[in-house]
Amino acid sequence: MNFVALDVETAQGKRWSICQIGLVFVENSKIVNTYSQLVQPPENEYFYRNTQIHGIRASDTRNAPFFPEIWKEIFPLISGKKLVAHNAAFDMDCLRKTLGFYNMEIPDFQYDCTYIMSKMSLSNACDFYKIRLKNHHDALADSMACAEIYLKLKK
Repeated sequence: MNFVALDVETAQGKRWSICQIGLVFVENSKIVNTYSQLVQPPENEYFYRNTQIHGIRASDTRNAPFFPEIWKEIFPLISGKKLVAHNAAFDMDCLRKTLGFYNMEIPDFQYDCTYIMSKMSLSNACDFYKIRLKNHHDALADSMACAEIYLKLKK
């Protein structure tokens, strides 16, 4: 089984405000690589409630690359691969809206959603499947948990 687990965090209520992206690459049912990157959202503007959730602040992303630079790096790595996210409706919409914000081509993503498949929150699914969720709302930690949940669900 080959796929890329994905999670994004946003700086504000606008879905084009991605401030972190995490990817976990799975080949032949084994995690082979990870990727995590802070992203400078437009105008580096944060809503306090989002920062309360994930802990990322404007000072953390002040020198981070903007999404188009990151997309150039990650698109070749995820192109043509199935993406998996927990609450994929959110993460995939964030990708589409961010690409649209920057007037970039929006690919036709193929994806699965572990939230729909498990019918549980990420933390409850981790508890149920005995998966350690190390730092909830860190994009890499959440995508790692998502990858492990998906592997359990597909067994």
